[in-house]
Amino acid sequence: MRSLRAPAAVVVCLLFAQSASAQKPVSFINDVAPILKENCFACHDTKKKQGKYDMTSYEKIRAGGANGDPIAPGKPEASEFHDLIVTKEQRRMPPRDKGEAVPKEKAAVIAQWIKEGAKLDAGVAASADLVKELRVRWKPPVPPKVYPFPIIVNALAFAPDGKSLVAGGHHELTVWELPSGKLVKRVHTRAERAYGMAFLPDGKLAVAGGRPGQEGDVRVYNLSAKGKTEDGVEVLDGVNDKAVLVKHLFDVEDSVLCLAITADGKTLAAGGCDRAVRVFDLTEGLDKAKLTQTVENHADWVLGCSLSADGKYLVTAGRDKTAKVWDLKAKESVVTFPEHQNIVYGVAVKADGSAGFSVGADKQLRTWKPNGEGKQVKNAGGHGDEVFKIAYNPKQPMLATSSADRTVRLWNADTLAAGKTLSGLSDFVYTVAFSADGEFVAGGTFDGIIGVWKVSDGAPVKLFSASPGIATKEPEPKKK
Repeated sequence: MRSLRAPAAVVVCLLFAQSASAQKPVSFINDVAPILKENCFACHDTKKKQGKYDMTSYEKIRAGGANGDPIAPGKPEASEFHDLIVTKEQRRMPPRDKGEAVPKEKAAVIAQWIKEGAKLDAGVAASADLVKELRVRWKPPVPPKVYPFPIIVNALAFAPDGKSLVAGGHHELTVWELPSGKLVKRVHTRAERAYGMAFLPDGKLAVAGGRPGQEGDVRVYNLSAKGKTEDGVEVLDGVNDKAVLVKHLFDVEDSVLCLAITADGKTLAAGGCDRAVRVFDLTEGLDKAKLTQTVENHADWVLGCSLSADGKYLVTAGRDKTAKVWDLKAKESVVTFPEHQNIVYGVAVKADGSAGFSVGADKQLRTWKPNGEGKQVKNAGGHGDEVFKIAYNPKQPMLATSSADRTVRLWNADTLAAGKTLSGLSDFVYTVAFSADGEFVAGGTFDGIIGVWKVSDGAPVKLFSASPGIATKEPEPKKK
């Protein structure tokens, strides 16, 4: 028996040794940096530098704050960098009033990295911005085949031929056949959410979106590209397939919340959480798209934007409680419209630039002159709660607004006279869009429902769930 046990023990020891040797060293960029971003960067970035300590690059981490290099390679127990994470004293980092301690398993990863020499990965520059490095390396998840719960519809766009409707999903765009409301196409995207979208004259779709607090971008997709079919639905890879993702215009460190394109497709503008609106000249095509201006005209997030047909005026809505007009030709601010006295969520402008429109948390639709002193011409109530979005009908002087009161409303753009109230939705209506021929209007809600109506008489066309795999809830009968 002893003779049998000895070889067995040797095998076990060999297997254990192989397992130990196969264990990979801790990677700074893949294992440590994500922990630091989650727990440390909020207080130790290039702007705040609490304790005079900037942690946004490896070399800055090693340079330390007021006390110099906080890491003793090979000795986690002698490294202030590790001690401040695990200490139970008041001086713990993150500070006790800022959040929970770094989880034990993640603190152990940092300890092991220091024990292994606190090395930087080959191929990563010591001066590299870790936020950008992590963003480049991040891989978006594949959207679930069946959604576990409804997804917010933050953006909608009718296809140019009016036969389908595109909605923002979870790391994807979903395309729905009209009038049936059948899911026909899914486009995997890097962005977790889409906040704004518009078709270019050639049929390609520009989308603004991002991951809240992580990154934002504007990308252009060819929805006519070929994909694979799964359960009768065509699936396109808008992350890696260059036939689908035809242009990546830009990315930033937080979500891009709005997008506007002139009817001729020559000018594109997009703005968001960084308070800036980037303006691109597409005259020579997507391949030669040029960033012509970065407009920083607001003191807070840019929530909405619109362009006059000639591309001269950029009209924007801000969380700073103002609507603003920027002259793109003169590159100067023209008007600040402050009458909402509350958050301005959405804006629109007449094609000839003769009138600006805005909606916001004050529940009002307002129209004003986008030049001169920017005086209000008229305001109209009607919605019973905050108004989130406004769209201008491409074929007639008509506006559509969407609201937290669960309705879409139509308005005469010349007089602001109230038109039809489009109901049937059961939650906040976050977005609204007209079809290219101006005959249909759609709204998308917090609980993932899309409603489509005829503009002529307000008759409902279709009400359906925009979350794949979730059945449409039938509207509850009105109480008598």
